[in-house]
Amino acid sequence: MSGVAAYIDHTLLKPEASREDILKVCEEAVKYKFASVCTNPVWTALVHSTLKGSGVKTCAVVGFPFGATPTDVKVYEARGANLDGADEVDMVVNVAAARASDRSSLFTDIAAVADAVHAGGALLKVILETHFLTDEQKVLVCEVAAEAGADFVKTSTGFTGGGATVEDIKLMRASVGPELGVKASGGVRSIEDAKALLEAGATRIGASSSVAIVNGETATSGY
Repeated sequence: MSGVAAYIDHTLLKPEASREDILKVCEEAVKYKFASVCTNPVWTALVHSTLKGSGVKTCAVVGFPFGATPTDVKVYEARGANLDGADEVDMVVNVAAARASDRSSLFTDIAAVADAVHAGGALLKVILETHFLTDEQKVLVCEVAAEAGADFVKTSTGFTGGGATVEDIKLMRASVGPELGVKASGGVRSIEDAKALLEAGATRIGASSSVAIVNGETATSGY
């Protein structure tokens, strides 16, 4: 078992995932001592109750996977995740605002969700969808996320193409400095991938291939 496990958010976000599938990833997370289990909000209460006392955190996504929902809807989702026991919330930014370099809209969106998440005692990760953005836009979103109170910036959902790259992690780390977390997510399928991203400045890895990664295998699919 690799020390990398403690940095991994063990992720299951497929819409067709069943209750049994969710319980399986919780069991795996406890066995391998992953950082968290990350699921769609409908499963947050189940994940929280299953992981209670294990030391593995409960993570929920909001505005997922496109980020194209109104801010008040994201806030409502975040509050629901808090009530269901989420320790961490991963939100997708308004990608159109990011591509337009609309700092004001980005700040309003992120700050409102950050306030809601923090009110429940949880941490907020902000998903950029890096493959849609130029380097300048990536830097802008990272800077705004830090100003708006986010705790992490994150590369990707893994659902719209692209994924984490060493270059993006370096850029994001440079943009937010040492204080914020940086999560590499999307296409991480081997221990080599994970280690390279951690060495580049990531402090968390999001993967659905977590078990293969820590067992030194290379997954042929996953997000």
